[in-house]
Amino acid sequence: MPLQRLTYRFSTKLPVSRTRAFQWATDYRSADLRLAGFRGTRTVEHLTKNLVLLTDSFDADPFDSRPGARTVKVKLVHLYPDRWAWTATHLSGPAQYSQFLYELTGRSSSTCTLHFTGSQVEQVAHRPSQDSLEARTQVLRREDSELWRRFSSALAKDSR
Repeated sequence: MPLQRLTYRFSTKLPVSRTRAFQWATDYRSADLRLAGFRGTRTVEHLTKNLVLLTDSFDADPFDSRPGARTVKVKLVHLYPDRWAWTATHLSGPAQYSQFLYELTGRSSSTCTLHFTGSQVEQVAHRPSQDSLEARTQVLRREDSELWRRFSSALAKDSR
């Protein structure tokens, strides 16, 4: 099957300092999926100081509406604390070979901005048209920016 690669970006304001946002976003835990509003389990393996392997298992895949759809996604996360950035590369699962870049910039002592770049790789039955690529890119941008709105709310609650 052919692959399609969709690249999209967005930025969102976070209600904490850049230092706090980086610590919170990269402190991977088994409960992270619940913060995102998903039902599943996460295994976290710290390979080195700045290299983390995440295995996310979903009994009901939030991105696949077929009844009984189950998914396991393995992601390799590289942390770049000196640049306030991290990447997540999908090693297996439906978005295999996809990579996501997260970068934080400071706004004030109590707020920062997350800059997100997604590079989603997907299998498709046939070569997509430009219109279908643009439509799919909009869906992905909307899904990921909504996810970060939920994370922003959770971050604000955790910081109180």
